[in-house]
Amino acid sequence: MLPTENRLRRREDFSAAVRRGRRAGRPSLVVHLRRAEDPHGAGGELPPARAGFVVSKAVGNSVVRNRVKRRLRHLIRQRLDRLPPGSLVVVRALSGAGEAGHDQLVRDLDAALQRLLGGSRR
Repeated sequence: MLPTENRLRRREDFSAAVRRGRRAGRPSLVVHLRRAEDPHGAGGELPPARAGFVVSKAVGNSVVRNRVKRRLRHLIRQRLDRLPPGSLVVVRALSGAGEAGHDQLVRDLDAALQRLLGGSRR
């Protein structure tokens, strides 16, 4: 389970990450990342990174969808320290995520995050 302070819950936050953030697609998932605005302009410290998940019925039945969500939550929790403070991350599982094994999800998530965090442009 993700800590409360690291969960995306509001529709506006999901929309901000998906519409105004960068994205990286892999065979089993798509990761959207919106970095926080400059903290010096706001005059305060940034909140911790927050993550949310979108797993549609295209992935499988409810048992499969919940298994995929649990795996993704676990993987993101282990990678929270890599995410910039204040950033919003949405992980959208694609239809192949239901059949993908744990190792495949790890590879796809790491590759997507590397692509998003490795570049300096927004």
